[in-house]
This record gives sequence, structure tokens and C-alpha cells, in this order.
Amino acid sequence: MSLAAKIEAAAFVVAISSYGRSQLMRWIPPFHWQKIVVVRCGVDASFLKAKPTPVSTKSTDLVCVARLSVQKGLPLLIAACERLRADGESFTLTIIGDGEMRAELEAEIRRRRLEDCVTLAGARSSADVREQLQSARAFVLPSFAEGLPVVLMEALALGRPVVTTAIAGIPELVDDTCGWLIPAGSEDALVEAMRAALNASAEELSAKGVAGRDRVLELHDSQANARLLMGAMEQSLKPTCTQ
Repeated sequence: MSLAAKIEAAAFVVAISSYGRSQLMRWIPPFHWQKIVVVRCGVDASFLKAKPTPVSTKSTDLVCVARLSVQKGLPLLIAACERLRADGESFTLTIIGDGEMRAELEAEIRRRRLEDCVTLAGARSSADVREQLQSARAFVLPSFAEGLPVVLMEALALGRPVVTTAIAGIPELVDDTCGWLIPAGSEDALVEAMRAALNASAEELSAKGVAGRDRVLELHDSQANARLLMGAMEQSLKPTCTQ
């Protein structure tokens, strides 16, 4: 059965972002649009309940949590690191995750002689990710293709500003109040956003961190969103009055 047929046959359909809803709307007649509701992904309670630690301007640690795959834009991130180091910026980047590009990325780090500042840390537990984020200055995710990554919500929930790309549903979560939003695929924009994060004042980092956490608490509370989902289910089961 095609996607359009599934949507038309469904009592209701859930999208995780307004952007996602718009993409579903492309495939069906406007008559069916009202059955598509937005219920956003929720963040694990361990991130929401964690007390954010202040971002220290002494920290020059950047963190990326991503599958080591083409869509995450990691070769672009490594190239940006080479340019920042050549410009005299002092920083480290820890990339948490594993995947099919690991050997390629390891070779790229060696080729650019970045072994002293870029680390592929492999897969880590949720607790390890929280600890790494809490010691970081900012989170970076230069993806080429996404829906709306939960890891962005996790970083913001811990009060960490983010550098990421203006694709799909990401701009519904991230703007200049809580991070730096850049065009996908732009090495120049990525370099400048990372430079801005590395040179931001304590006040700017703190303000972005607070704004990001507030937004996650408002939009991505898993319990609140579960109630929205249950409400949508209950509404779909109500009998429809016909003349």
C-alpha cells in the first residue's frame, strides 16, 4: 500500500514536526489534511531532570553525537576543524557514535593531522553522553539530511548551545536564541559558527543555554507529548456525526 493510501485509510496520522506534516500533505488531497497532527518527539526524563551546569568559558570542548554516516556531514566538520586550527583557535572536538564511515573518518583525521584535537569516541551510553555534553562548550551537528534529531533536544535540555543546519524540522527547535543555524553543506558557514561558539562570552553562552532548555521543556517533554498522542487517539475514536 502506498503512503498516500495509508494516510487516506488512517483515522489519524502523526508527524513529529510541522515540516514533517507538510511533507505528508504533499501526497494527499486537502480533504485529508486535518487528520495529520503534530506530536513532537520527547526527551528522556534523565535529560530533563538533570540540573544544567553553567557553560564555562574555560572549556574549549565541542561535542558531536551522530552515526558515522554520509548524511551527518562529518567530513565537512573535520575540514572545518582543520581551518579553525590553522587560524589559531584552541579547541577539541569529540565525535560520539559509530557507523560505516569510521575508517574513512579516521583516515581523514590523520590526513589533516588533527589527531591531537579531534577524537572519534565510538558508541557511548546515555549517561556518558550526558557527562560529555555537560562538560562541553557547545554541541555541533552539521547534517545534510534529518527529521528532527533528538540529540539536539538532549544538548539543549542540558543548557548547551548548538551549531547545526537549517534543514527539515530543525529550525522549529533551533534559532539564534539558542545556537547558530547554518546552511547545510556550507563549510564557510560552519567554520564561522564554530568560531562564534568558541569565542562567545559567558553571558551569551548562558543565555543561549537557558533559551534552549526552556524550548525543550516547552516542546519536547515526553510525558506531555504522550498525553497529546493519547488525546489524538481518543479524538479519532469518537463517532463522526453525519447528516
